[in-house]
Amino acid sequence: MARVLITGCSTGFGRAAAIELTQRGHEVIATARRPGTLDDIDVKERVALDVTDDASVAAAVEVAGDVDVLVNNAGVSMRGPVEGVPMEAIRALFETNVFGVIRLLHAVVPGMRERGGGTVVNVSSVAGRIGLPLSGSYSASKFALEALSETLHYEMGRFGIRVVIIEPGYFATNISESAPQYNVEGLYAPLFEQMSKADEQLLGGERPGPEVVAVAIADAIEAEETPLRIPVGADAELATATRAGLGDAEFEAIMRQSLGIDW
Repeated sequence: MARVLITGCSTGFGRAAAIELTQRGHEVIATARRPGTLDDIDVKERVALDVTDDASVAAAVEVAGDVDVLVNNAGVSMRGPVEGVPMEAIRALFETNVFGVIRLLHAVVPGMRERGGGTVVNVSSVAGRIGLPLSGSYSASKFALEALSETLHYEMGRFGIRVVIIEPGYFATNISESAPQYNVEGLYAPLFEQMSKADEQLLGGERPGPEVVAVAIADAIEAEETPLRIPVGADAELATATRAGLGDAEFEAIMRQSLGIDW
């Protein structure tokens, strides 16, 4: 049984992971900016945590105590062309998706190192491996998370700390439905329309639920060994495998055809 701290448990992957890990017998400290959203899930502890706030991170980690596993799941998304997303929106995105992860790593990893072991699970995205139109800012934050995670893997292995990157494809969660959109009208309207149809073309119009990702997170935590990166979902597995085996031009041609993009 492991003591697991999970960020961003109000909805989506974090909530599903908290439920899955609790059902498997682990002690879960579920966190959210508004802890009242966690009242209906059965976990060991429910703690307020805003990953963009230093004091909030410090207070939550103090309450959590010594944890065996850190799951960095909290994240936000947005859509818009690179030239059209306001700087303040990009900064806010990175504050959660990148700097929030770093805050938790700074707060939790030293204790793991001193105790001689632990596991860090960073929830990235297929968008952290492949940049798609109108998702540049989000992809940039996830590419950054991938780089941080890979580096952490090299640095922490000597101390018995395992790092796992979970790379979901497109799932039915609030992060995409609630994502703000910037300047996707006018000049970029045709591209926005094509990208809006891409999920339906890839997944037959139906997205799997977050429980699939929760199982992948739990399995990775319980496994003695895992690959550094774990794509989750048929689309993520196909896209990352295709990306790895092709040059840029060949991959672009396949993605344009698959997604129906003639922009």
